[in-house]
Amino acid sequence: MKKQIAKQRWLRLIPVVFITYSLAYLDRANYGFGAAAGLAKDLHITPAISSLLGSLFFLGYFFFQIPGAHYAEKKSAKKLIFWSLILWGGLATATGLVSHVGFLFVIRFALGVVESAVMPAMLVFLSHWFTKAERSRANTFLILGNPATVLWMSIVSGYLLESFGWRWMFILEGFPAVIWAFLWWKLVSDEPKDAKWLSSEEKRDLQEELEKEQRGIKPVKGYKEAFKNRTVILLSIQYALWSIGVYGFVMWLPSIIKAAPNMDIVKTGWLSSVPYVLAVVLMLAVSYLSDKFLNRSAFVWPFLLVGALAFAGSYLIGTSNFWLSFTLLVIAGGTMYAPYGPFFAIIPEILPRNVAGGAMALINSMGALGSFLGSYIVGYLNGLTGGFGASYVFMAGSLFIAAILTIVATKKPGKKEAVKHVEKMA
Repeated sequence: MKKQIAKQRWLRLIPVVFITYSLAYLDRANYGFGAAAGLAKDLHITPAISSLLGSLFFLGYFFFQIPGAHYAEKKSAKKLIFWSLILWGGLATATGLVSHVGFLFVIRFALGVVESAVMPAMLVFLSHWFTKAERSRANTFLILGNPATVLWMSIVSGYLLESFGWRWMFILEGFPAVIWAFLWWKLVSDEPKDAKWLSSEEKRDLQEELEKEQRGIKPVKGYKEAFKNRTVILLSIQYALWSIGVYGFVMWLPSIIKAAPNMDIVKTGWLSSVPYVLAVVLMLAVSYLSDKFLNRSAFVWPFLLVGALAFAGSYLIGTSNFWLSFTLLVIAGGTMYAPYGPFFAIIPEILPRNVAGGAMALINSMGALGSFLGSYIVGYLNGLTGGFGASYVFMAGSLFIAAILTIVATKKPGKKEAVKHVEKMA
């Protein structure tokens, strides 16, 4: 089966998925560069309000995850993402046109609402096209749109800011999403059965393999039952804590680097891209190994632990040695991103298709809540203390607890627990 269809699926779908999520991430992460390059000054935004604006995106993102996943599973991920692309591209462009901070509050929240459907819809989409032995890699190529985008965006945004200012940076970086929406519509199908580029035999083989996987999973009636699942609850908390570290890092890294002596915005852009080079390499390696050994947890928690220790080390060094401290931040950034593919492969392997999308949306929505808290609290601590040390400790502690929760959530039941579970089912 793999020899017949794998190559076509990877080559036709993965580049499209990657570009789509990359554009989504571009229009949410460039706010940090705009804030560092004059947006806050021009609109008379205080550090506390700037933190709230940076994190407000995730509040809108939090509320609409599950409805988006439900629509993608029951109706169409293709249609949902098409309209999301158009709307978020327009909102991102509108950011460059605002003249009052009040409009910026509305735009940032609305941008979060529109983009909230993208991640769960994409995960649902990939689960319809890729098997268990491929899912970690497929998820990784999706989420690679995150660090890969920040990598090139950090450099391009630096030059756009220097040449045209923050307004034109937002305007020029918002248009591509609108254009891409029509290419997305042309290039993808919701299900293998709708794909004209697959033969009847290939469609049948893939469908049989996906149905075979579902037969090995205990049935779950609906979302209410799925959301009570112990693993889902623990992974929701874990992902919220993990996201505190990731988005606190993403939103404030440019400002942290720019605070170094003799640092201009172009240098800041180049240095801000370095952690994401390591992230891309680690994500590809980790997802490959996770699929090869069909082990998820062992390729998640160790990297979060290393990220926590790197943050702590950067805090201890402080400003006494910028380059050593920066190297540790690079390690922290790379290792925080490394486990995304294996992590999002956990739920489709323990819950059936009718609820897996909703459960992943719940987990991702808790990640959005963590992102909101992370980006806001990191900014608040930076303003309160006049430095970055307190926020390093906060992010390190969040990642450390996330690593522990991963172990607890994915721990297989012991003999006694397994017997009780079997007796309960009987």
